[in-house]
Amino acid sequence: MKTVWISIIHHTQILIFIFSICHYTQAITIQVQSNAVIAPIQGSAFFSVDIECIGIPTIKWMFNAIDKQHRIATWTPGGSVNVTQLYEERVETHFNGSLTISHLRLQDSGYYIITVTEPSGNSKDAGVLLNVTEVLYEDIQYLVVFIIVLAVLAAFLMLCVWLLNKLYRYVKAWYIKRHLPEHNATELQPL
Repeated sequence: MKTVWISIIHHTQILIFIFSICHYTQAITIQVQSNAVIAPIQGSAFFSVDIECIGIPTIKWMFNAIDKQHRIATWTPGGSVNVTQLYEERVETHFNGSLTISHLRLQDSGYYIITVTEPSGNSKDAGVLLNVTEVLYEDIQYLVVFIIVLAVLAAFLMLCVWLLNKLYRYVKAWYIKRHLPEHNATELQPL
């Protein structure tokens, strides 16, 4: 009976040890809805993520480009949000770790990294690529102007053809009238 009791205590201690190791090495999962986001200039980009971890994590979003790297925002869900001055008035944070950036500029194109840090100090990263596209309204304006110019030119050519037709009929009538034999004497015939 004593050996069974010692065996149970020993197995219980092993289970407690495994549980404590699992507790201190908590697994963080970051699910990114889309690895690449395409948004127009002056539009908004929504980086949709879903975070799972034990405890209240600290969420940090960073921006990485070829020539620069800077922090966007840091917050804990339910706590205050610390947004850098560069992104003030343009960033909206969400409870699940998602981020929305509005009033996009071409310089906002790049790689955005989310870092989730647990209270125990463990952290995990995930990234999203943002491509800000420029809407080329100028091309549409040039196309509209080109179509208007073509329409005016077509109307002008139609007017020219109509005037030339009138002139042709006038000249033809004048030519026929000029080449008719003339009768000097007018003959009256009795009725």
